Amino acid sequence: MASATASISSRPAALRDVKAARIGAVRQQVAVAPAAAARGQRARAVRPLRAAEQGRQPVSASAASAAPVAPVADEVAAPAAVDYEALARELEGASPLEVMDRALAMFGSEIAIAFSGAEDVALIEYAKLTGRPFRVFSLDTGRLNPETYQFFDKVEKHYGIRIEYMFPDAGEVQELVRTKGLFSFYEDGHQECCRVRKVRPLRRALRGLRAWITGQRKDQSPGTRASIPVVQVDPSFEGQDGGAGSLIKWNPVANVDGKDIWTFLRTMDVPVNSLHAQGYVSIGCEPCTRPVLPGQHEREGRWWWEDAKAKECGLHKGNIEKDAQAAAPKSANGNGAAGAPDIFESPAVVSLTRAGIENLLRLENRAEPWLVVLYAPWCPFCQAMEASYVELAEKLAGAGVKVAKFRADGEQKPFAQAELQLQSFPTVLLFPSRTARPIKYPSEKRDVDSLLAFVNSLR
Repeated sequence: MASATASISSRPAALRDVKAARIGAVRQQVAVAPAAAARGQRARAVRPLRAAEQGRQPVSASAASAAPVAPVADEVAAPAAVDYEALARELEGASPLEVMDRALAMFGSEIAIAFSGAEDVALIEYAKLTGRPFRVFSLDTGRLNPETYQFFDKVEKHYGIRIEYMFPDAGEVQELVRTKGLFSFYEDGHQECCRVRKVRPLRRALRGLRAWITGQRKDQSPGTRASIPVVQVDPSFEGQDGGAGSLIKWNPVANVDGKDIWTFLRTMDVPVNSLHAQGYVSIGCEPCTRPVLPGQHEREGRWWWEDAKAKECGLHKGNIEKDAQAAAPKSANGNGAAGAPDIFESPAVVSLTRAGIENLLRLENRAEPWLVVLYAPWCPFCQAMEASYVELAEKLAGAGVKVAKFRADGEQKPFAQAELQLQSFPTVLLFPSRTARPIKYPSEKRDVDSLLAFVNSLR
């Protein structure tokens, strides 16, 4: 019998034959049953598979010879029969292990873990700890780091599973590369490449499932993922039944902090991607991922040449659009998000108006240099550097350098792009005392020492 930690896709052929025979018997019953009973018969179609595999296996080695627990296929229910908003409220305080166990119990072989090759390996460890069979799939874009491919192999051997890889359509990739080149995303954004290499393969994978499990966390992107529930009807993709509401999305670690994920991984001696030791936190394709630096948010290592609002590939588009609207309603004057609290709040930081920064631009001889951050309060990368910028302002207080901020989103953004060299948030400018044009801070390092070195080299 296959190990309880093995993926469903790797089970012996004999078990698949048992499943096929018994599901066939169920289908014969469905053929003669009234139409109104068809949905119920389909929902119970996985019951023979659960029985054939003797339910879940015991977790501990000492209990390896214990009798198997009763099959749990009766928990399987069609998505329409469950109030998932109520279930999310019920599980809000549950541990990731409890959420994972509920997900696998409800959906059996029709649910799979989406594994990216990063710290979401924690999901596989939680699934193993439930003692239930589970499936794992991953998107091989063709552009991953060598370390990520090596990590996939290590995970398969560690858990005794076979990851179900999904690949982009060769014709679509060929057309994209021949038309626009290998690195077009640096020029016109990553969305087109991600759509071909990630979103469409994911869509194909999900059409064979009723539910999927993701590693999304609320702290990964405070501006866009702050409200994700532990379980929801997927707002963007369809499952095997087709149509809206046909796919359920589980986020077992939604309420877990990143540092606690890493505590769990170390405690359980789980293998991890070697890129993490090189400063990578959020890991994607090789051309679009780099290590993060002190003072940077973890998502800032992805698509760093783009605006902060574009730091998603489209796999979780539904959550992001909903959360962005909830977290960032427009203010009356159109200047960004009325609901986002302001940042860089300190007596040592001067808040500039549009007129104030225009005056700075016009002056050719300033009494003292000015350091100004162009920011948006909803931007997670601005939020990540808040502490270091305020500390810098306090260090420079009375030292002959003014430290200021200018909110450059909303209706101010076109002006900031045209006159203040804004490309993405945050942008840091130094207005020297005797030079008209401001000098843009070129580095991604936003710790106090790096910013101070920039100021001191030009003052």
